[in-house]
Amino acid sequence: MEKEVYNIYSSYLKDKYGEKVYKLPVKLPLTCPNRDGNLSSGGCTFCGEEGGSFENLSSCLSVEEQLSRNKEHIGKKYKAKKFIAYFQNFSNTYMPFDVFKRYITEALQEDIVGISVSTRPDCIDAKYLQFLSDIKYNKGIDITIELGLQTVNYHSLKKVNRGHGLAEFIEAVLSIKSSGLRVCAHVIPNLPWDDMTDVIETSRVISALGVHEVKLHSLYLMENTVMARQYENGEFELHPKEEYIKRTIAFLEYLDPNVVVQRIIGRAPEEGAIFVNWQESWWKIRDEIIHRMEHENTYQGKRFNYLGGKALRIFN
Repeated sequence: MEKEVYNIYSSYLKDKYGEKVYKLPVKLPLTCPNRDGNLSSGGCTFCGEEGGSFENLSSCLSVEEQLSRNKEHIGKKYKAKKFIAYFQNFSNTYMPFDVFKRYITEALQEDIVGISVSTRPDCIDAKYLQFLSDIKYNKGIDITIELGLQTVNYHSLKKVNRGHGLAEFIEAVLSIKSSGLRVCAHVIPNLPWDDMTDVIETSRVISALGVHEVKLHSLYLMENTVMARQYENGEFELHPKEEYIKRTIAFLEYLDPNVVVQRIIGRAPEEGAIFVNWQESWWKIRDEIIHRMEHENTYQGKRFNYLGGKALRIFN
């Protein structure tokens, strides 16, 4: 079989578990400290009301019911028998500890082989990590914490009102790894204020920290968000699709080849959006990136030659 140009998540899961494994989204009745007034009341300027969970079931349903319904649909469609419970929307560690434990415990089902918890770098607490670590070692369930980074450019983080800088991300990664858990970083390669240097440095920092997985998402603009109003007022311009492709390829070239890539472009809601993926299907852009990499004979990690004292090799 021809070698993949990047370390594809589905292949990683199949190799690890011996068969297809699919993520089952879980939506909880949550908010985040950047929306409820703890840090800010505005949230990230690109964040809509769904908090990145536009295709999920209602948060009024129990975790058990959401997993059951999603298993019924996805299991039949893809003939899958193993699943990952993905606590997806907003900040899933931003809740009382007892409530957090109850939700996670509901997901401990026989055919659940992994749990992914999406949250913010500044919502990582040792008590929560210890609880998840105990589950991993006592139940044999893999645990991944997905952190919204978006970029290492702290000027851009401030512009989008992330409410945290790079330092919080670094601390969170180190804490999660020391607990024996996996880390996934979310990245937006085409933020309007970032250039190619920022994209490459984001890849380099993620690699240097030993992050296990990454998830790339092109910027999309939802109605009634601050960023949508800024765009409509001409405060910034969106990068063309070609620029996104170039940035994604460069990101992958500098990325440690051991990092698992969950995706190189994301799906986004078309309803209520003023811009999504250049009005093209996400999978067409994904395929275009892959074909470009094959044509240019490039691949993930091609330029991963900057760690481990590489400049001193001449003396060794």
